[in-house]
Amino acid sequence: MVLLYKFESESNLNNQKKFDDLQQFVVNDLKKVDILIKEKIENKISYIPEVAGHLVKAGGKRIRPMLCLACAQLCNYKGTKHINLSASIEFIHTATLLHDDVIDESKKRRGLKTANNIWGNKSSILVGDFLLSKSFELMTEIENIEVLKILSKTSSIIIEGEISQMLSNRNMATTEDEYLEIIKSKTSHLFSTASKINSYLIECSDERKNALDSFGMNLGTAFQLIDDLLDYKATENDFGKMTGDDFKEGKMTLPIILALRRSNKIENNFWRKTIQDGQISPGDFQKACSILKKRKILNDIHIRAKHYGAIAKDALGIFDNSKEKKILLELVDFTINRNF
Repeated sequence: MVLLYKFESESNLNNQKKFDDLQQFVVNDLKKVDILIKEKIENKISYIPEVAGHLVKAGGKRIRPMLCLACAQLCNYKGTKHINLSASIEFIHTATLLHDDVIDESKKRRGLKTANNIWGNKSSILVGDFLLSKSFELMTEIENIEVLKILSKTSSIIIEGEISQMLSNRNMATTEDEYLEIIKSKTSHLFSTASKINSYLIECSDERKNALDSFGMNLGTAFQLIDDLLDYKATENDFGKMTGDDFKEGKMTLPIILALRRSNKIENNFWRKTIQDGQISPGDFQKACSILKKRKILNDIHIRAKHYGAIAKDALGIFDNSKEKKILLELVDFTINRNF
């Protein structure tokens, strides 16, 4: 059974429809992906499906596999290998979430307690490794060396991005350019892979492959910009995880980078105390949000996300108008205007 994500906020009904349209458009294939995922996490060691299934059953948005499925239709792919590819991509993503939650010491994910909060860090890391191995197992079943190269390279780039972000924590010298390189590695590349991977299963021009690559990269960048914005804006109920975690962990995301460039001396002393030194007192997160609002930082990040969204939309210009194209263009709008 496919777990469809529903918005909690009635103020986002228009965005809800765009998200629902995407889900319904790929619902039959998504059911097949869901069945395959459940088959692959079954194991004689019952502990593995218990831990892995905890995050899988929570559902989440499933944007990456849905993106892969929708782009397969845009490319007019008629086979069944896109099911394996979508499951492989979701396994990569889920594995990184399990590892991220350990690194970030997160307590909540997709509205539930994190796996590391229930079973401990060792279990989360090992089950994350298990999911990565299953991802590669699915890759090899495709029997396409180009596809294997792309997915393998993507996995490597994601890990590099995660390491770069970890090293940038509490480093107040981090620039916006460096931040963008980090999020392109840790987020955008998987979106790019999900978008273009099916084009390597059929005869497809380099122009179209490059267009799908650009679409995914820019969509992924917009997605992460909004994700980092929401950590300072969303309600916990909508976001599905603890808000303020980036602030507490001293992550140098764009809200903080811009705040450091725009704040006065008193505000910069506050950022130095909280972000650089990690000395956080009750009420500091609320104060941080107040400064971001005062300096119009979240609004400007939303404008940046719209910019990348516009590039993503333009990338699809070489494709004829179709239901598939319309769905993908609406996905861009959803990504930019989402509240979770």
